[in-house]
Amino acid sequence: MANDFFWSYTDEPHASRRRQILSQYPQIKELFGPDPFAFLKISVVVFLQLWTATSLHDASWVKILAIANFFGSFLNHNLFLAIHELSHNLAFSTPVYNRWLGIFANLPVGVPMSVTFQKYHLEHHRFQGVDGIDMDVPSYTEAHLVTNVVTKAIWIALDVTVVHVWGWRSFAYLILSTFVGGGMHPMAGHFISEHYVFKPDQETYSYYGPLNLLTWSVGYHNEHHDFPRIAGNKLHKVKEIAPEYYEGLESYKSWNQVIYMYIMDRTVGPFSRMKRKLSRKSE
Repeated sequence: MANDFFWSYTDEPHASRRRQILSQYPQIKELFGPDPFAFLKISVVVFLQLWTATSLHDASWVKILAIANFFGSFLNHNLFLAIHELSHNLAFSTPVYNRWLGIFANLPVGVPMSVTFQKYHLEHHRFQGVDGIDMDVPSYTEAHLVTNVVTKAIWIALDVTVVHVWGWRSFAYLILSTFVGGGMHPMAGHFISEHYVFKPDQETYSYYGPLNLLTWSVGYHNEHHDFPRIAGNKLHKVKEIAPEYYEGLESYKSWNQVIYMYIMDRTVGPFSRMKRKLSRKSE
């Protein structure tokens, strides 16, 4: 397994590809703007998750764990990705409305993160892979903590351990839904698939599979980085309009397969990320 990151000595690829695509297909600008149904979709998931938590106030731990694993985890991960969508102001044209909706979407997640997520996520877009700025890339200390199959599986143990820690059943259900949804879970495969380098000359990867329906189309990740002002419900149209820019790129059809590859491939680990130094024109 590598003990250093991949280092790039060129700018991140998305800005230049964005310019090329817009020069050839200016109609893509018509896709810019919020998703008019975002508020409704988020509200349905928030109230469904809170209602589920309330109904489990006297349930057995086995039932709580089962429902959190097979149902709540999907809802909370959907809300996490809704917060991602809102960080780009893709529910309302007025930024502050997106921030308040993000706080609302954050309620069932159990851990406050929507406001700080926006700050660091926008830096991830502006300074993709830049050492010391892009917080999406692990530090050397973080990367050294996870270097083999056993320690990669620590997140599984975390999910199980939480069951024995929380005493309040309804709140525990919400927390479990968050931790299970962010661990060994099909939807969590996007954490790896988006930027972990499986092909040395490519640093962003898209996923074209059915789980995009539940994840605000975050799988269209090259398209998202190329055009962060396009809401998830329209990202597929970018590939339809400009297919020649995406069909030659490595992509995935299964997030479960990505998780399996990450765990079993000894050449892949936390250092399998692209880093670059801050260029002067970005300062």
